[in-house]
Amino acid sequence: MAKMMQAYLLEKTGQIDRNSAPLVLKSVPIPTPGSGQICIRVSVCGVCHTELDEIEGRTPPATFPVIPGHQVVGEVIDKGDKVGFSCGDRVGVAWIYSACGTCSLCLSERENLCSEFLATGRDRDGGYAEYIVVPAAFAYPIPPAIGDVEAAPLLCAGAIGYRSLKLTGLADGEVLGLTGFGASGHIVLKLALGLFPSSKVLVFARSEAQQRFACELGAFWAGSTDEAPPLSPNAIIDTTPAWFPVLSSLKMLAPGGRLVINAIRKEDHDVEVLKGIDYPEHLWLEKEIKSVANITRADVREFLRLAERLNIRPQVTEYPFSQANQALRDLKFSRATGARVLVMG
Repeated sequence: MAKMMQAYLLEKTGQIDRNSAPLVLKSVPIPTPGSGQICIRVSVCGVCHTELDEIEGRTPPATFPVIPGHQVVGEVIDKGDKVGFSCGDRVGVAWIYSACGTCSLCLSERENLCSEFLATGRDRDGGYAEYIVVPAAFAYPIPPAIGDVEAAPLLCAGAIGYRSLKLTGLADGEVLGLTGFGASGHIVLKLALGLFPSSKVLVFARSEAQQRFACELGAFWAGSTDEAPPLSPNAIIDTTPAWFPVLSSLKMLAPGGRLVINAIRKEDHDVEVLKGIDYPEHLWLEKEIKSVANITRADVREFLRLAERLNIRPQVTEYPFSQANQALRDLKFSRATGARVLVMG
């Protein structure tokens, strides 16, 4: 008889309100690793905005049910053959579950764009569970100096923020803007201050609590999304789910500036604002828009090394595993700053 574990299942899509419980806690078989795979006993799993996108149907799973969660830290407890990890190793799992490894994109270090890209917690079962099985080639040793709870947000919010910062092309001394200041935004601020000590960082956030938090972490200035900053950003990273910040950011960019949109999907409630785009005001003078699509394994590995070297640690609100639905509601309705992490009992 198969051994069982507790896991949260997403069985259908639907809108989350302040009383929703979109995930169902059930007892399911513990997965068995095949060749090249490892089974991890989950210690913690980060709660990401992408889970909201999955649940609400903006980037839905292809099949149901699925176990969400893609910022996973835990211990290897079983493995198949052709695996370099040993039982007892502490590892992390990120959004990229696998890619084909043979197409031109994979071979040119762009596996994030592979047509066979599979996402942890969407295309394959993720970490809102006591155990998870993943390809060993897509798991990462966690630096000893970084604790489990701290490490979880680094695997997605941090790694995708790192990729976004690279895509800005920012040079030391140039001005960076951050629109939205959740899990990814506050890690990028820490990263930018470490990598570009002569640069000033501006933060555009909707709540006064987020604005105060940004200034406490070292932002040069913080204000609302439509507030004129004291400096024109050379680059802006947008991590919001809305369309209005795109228009606002383009207006604020310095000539030759670049807007990097770090969002897997945008909500459609304010898409009408894009009808107000004005070429001279928003796009003239060689302004650019670039999207971020997923992450590569190199992004995760490089960022974990940087986080260790620069002592980057996220601010985290912890939730017991039993409160996964509460964590998702809090994430949607912004009841805390920083990142959110489920902790196994």
